[in-house]
Amino acid sequence: MNDEQNIQQTIQMYFDAMYESDREKTLAVFHPAAKITGYMGKNLVRQDVESFAEFVGTQQPSAKAQNLPIRLETVSIEVAGATAVARVRDDYIGKTFLDTLSFLKIDDNWIIYNKLFHIEA
Repeated sequence: MNDEQNIQQTIQMYFDAMYESDREKTLAVFHPAAKITGYMGKNLVRQDVESFAEFVGTQQPSAKAQNLPIRLETVSIEVAGATAVARVRDDYIGKTFLDTLSFLKIDDNWIIYNKLFHIEA
């Protein structure tokens, strides 16, 4: 697989973690120093990966268990050496998010280093 395909695989695992409310998958897809940042309404939300994974794990029953429709769209992927940026649109917790994910390639694996989110609807 090429870099874009590997990044797409990481994006799918990221989405699956949220869709399944899986804390461990969330931790696996993010770098331990990752930050998750964006606005919920007018409130700036800043989380470390541990807090975000905990939040994901508490969304019970999961979207998968509720058999909710899946929405994951990769808008773009740009690779520059061992770094990359992807924009993805997904539905989560009843909202449509446009996420900007930055990636690092570590030991031939692409991992999310930071996430900026914007709520579209």
